[in-house]
Amino acid sequence: MAGNAGRLKLKAQLMRGEEIALGPGKADLLAAIAAHGSISAAGRALGLSYRRAWLMVDTMNRCFAAPLVRTHPGGRQGAELTDEGSAVLASYRALVATLEAAAGPAAEGLLGRLKPEPPSG
Repeated sequence: MAGNAGRLKLKAQLMRGEEIALGPGKADLLAAIAAHGSISAAGRALGLSYRRAWLMVDTMNRCFAAPLVRTHPGGRQGAELTDEGSAVLASYRALVATLEAAAGPAAEGLLGRLKPEPPSG
């Protein structure tokens, strides 16, 4: 959808009450935990502090019916996605892809109306 004039950026958020249960940042964190095997390494990869990453995991685990991330207490380092976490991440990515595809035709008309260069400061 990105033309020379601009691009569309969609931001899908799942809300549980006033909390953001899942959005782009939390989905990226889930993917990073799956890739790196720990909350701290995932946070570092995304430029997040351990505290911020841990709070995001805590929010997700509290908002969903089943935990999305499992940590290994008792001296074992690391964390992993639960089966539910993997399923939620895949479903969220599919939702975003569907939204982007559905928005494509309408977005093209808007993107074509943008100036070819961004306005100067």
